[in-house]
Amino acid sequence: MAFESSPQQAQAQAPTPLSPQEFKATAEAILTNVEWVIEGKAPTIRLALAVMLAEGHLLLEDVPGVGKTQLAKALAKSVDCTVRRIQFTPDLLPSDVTGVSVFDPEKRDFVFKAGAIFGNLILGDEINRASPKTQAALLECMEERQVTVDGNTYRLRSPFMVIATQNPVEMEGTYPLPEAQRDRFAARLAIGYPDVGAELAMLDHRGEFNPLEALKPVCDGETVVRMIATARAVHLAPELKRYAVDLVNATRSNAQLKLGASPRATLQLLRCARVLAAMDGRDFALPDDIQQLAVPVLAHRLIPTAETTMGGGDSTAIVADILRHVPIVSQPGRY
Repeated sequence: MAFESSPQQAQAQAPTPLSPQEFKATAEAILTNVEWVIEGKAPTIRLALAVMLAEGHLLLEDVPGVGKTQLAKALAKSVDCTVRRIQFTPDLLPSDVTGVSVFDPEKRDFVFKAGAIFGNLILGDEINRASPKTQAALLECMEERQVTVDGNTYRLRSPFMVIATQNPVEMEGTYPLPEAQRDRFAARLAIGYPDVGAELAMLDHRGEFNPLEALKPVCDGETVVRMIATARAVHLAPELKRYAVDLVNATRSNAQLKLGASPRATLQLLRCARVLAAMDGRDFALPDDIQQLAVPVLAHRLIPTAETTMGGGDSTAIVADILRHVPIVSQPGRY
């Protein structure tokens, strides 16, 4: 069962990091596996894997039919660990997610029955169709990696990741995620429509079989934990940290924004940058890593002013503009 009953039990021996070559080879194997299902979207898949290895959570927000659920399933099936799916609906209860204590007549005591959140990779389909009360059940799970039910706290085992999908177009019968919930997602990605070549290839492949059904794991949960430990050791120069802070601070003072990015955003930005560096076989991060991540990590946390929205502006364009104007701190030598 994928939970621990106490913090002491949750503390395991520190995982052994992988070598840079092992990390890069394993990451490439996972990417190749997922690309077999989602064709022509290598940059998006790479960022999704980076979020997982940064111990973050991912929000896939796009129109129906472009492969949001397929991407989440393919990433989950590429890693041999426990996978749980939660289909968010208006009648879903918080106890369906976290679990509930039920009375056991044989033991004459209440016994905890774990909910769907007790897994390694959690696929939350159409998260904005659940009620705010049910959405709030995820707050503690996503941030503190634990669940509290009836005064008892149960730890969630690593790796733990929530991959949630939502449709930004059809708003009837949905409950928009509150700012506190959106801030707990490390990044928001949009898959987008495939190009002509990728869509033609999809028609050829999918006509015979579903590649997702034939997908096999290329690593296990223990290897993912070791990859996470490896990424944590990637060097961040003081100048690079300052650059990340300057970018986030620029969102807080931007006249087009009513709400800027939080300190949690800065942490996620640097954690994901470490992973991108490790995926390239480097033991140090670069400004390029930060720039690749700025829009997916920051944009969904920002709230434009009413005037900006009425003028056709959005948070994605604002972050892109901030990237153009915030200078990279000069440094001697490498980052």
